[in-house]
Amino acid sequence: MRLRHLLLSAFTLIGLSSEVFGLDKVLIGNTGSASSLQWPSHIAIVKGFYQDAGIDVELLPMPSSAAGLQQLTAGATNLNSSGVVDAVRAIDKGAPIRFLRMEGRTSPYEVYGLSSIKSFADLKKRTVMIGGIKDITRIYFEELAIANGLKPGEFDYMFAGATASRYAALLTGSIAATIITPPFNFQAESAGFNRLGGSADVQSKYPFSVYSVNINWAKENPKAIYRFLDAYARGVDYFYDRANATEVQSIFEKISKTNPEDVRKTYEYYQKIRLWDREGSMAVGGMQEVIELMKRDGEVDGETNMRRFFDPSLIKK
Repeated sequence: MRLRHLLLSAFTLIGLSSEVFGLDKVLIGNTGSASSLQWPSHIAIVKGFYQDAGIDVELLPMPSSAAGLQQLTAGATNLNSSGVVDAVRAIDKGAPIRFLRMEGRTSPYEVYGLSSIKSFADLKKRTVMIGGIKDITRIYFEELAIANGLKPGEFDYMFAGATASRYAALLTGSIAATIITPPFNFQAESAGFNRLGGSADVQSKYPFSVYSVNINWAKENPKAIYRFLDAYARGVDYFYDRANATEVQSIFEKISKTNPEDVRKTYEYYQKIRLWDREGSMAVGGMQEVIELMKRDGEVDGETNMRRFFDPSLIKK
């Protein structure tokens, strides 16, 4: 009986392994580790939505948005979550990638400063930290600064690609202010830093982030593409269903090791601003405006026609 039991167990494991190995592997690069921006994907992994769709998704942390796109361009990853301007720049320079879907449609960025910094005016001749000189965080920061009477050139920049790194710099006091996303903004508030403003305050029209895909991989794996999109949409729906609030918060709490109260605040904030939508259509949401703004500033060399950046045939079933 013991031998029979062991053999049955072995065959069961083999069967399970076969199912796992039968899934299409999808490697996704994203900025930082356990970012709340990937909450729908974390849900889809934990709840088995991706597996139900026939794909095995692995989220790979990248030190910056630009670094993630470099890995995508090289084919080391299949999809990548990044800031919009980095993706636009990469495609314009000829990288074999295209937009797949909008990720964060609304910016959740907020600016926090040292306790001695009471307003944007106090940042004159001080150092602030953003993601990069050509990063989307610069657009958001300067949009807020200008709205509050502070002009570019009246302060100095330092750079760090991930929100966690920027918040760490604020904690050390080596910078006067930085731009961060949840849950770090709530941690900053609890730590006594001053909130100077947020993108929601100025109703920013610029989209926050985008999923891009390596077109060579996409053409060879069309089923994996729409399976990802369908399962990701299930993750978005699951997040917004208030009946799942406790479970959804618990999922991110365990993954990020963030305290429950900050996770709860982040959840409520994302519900309020509707950070994601289930479709992620490229036809709306300010993407064209970003491309044209970059063209005006000399960061885009070619045409601004959306067809250069987005290929609808890659997402057709």
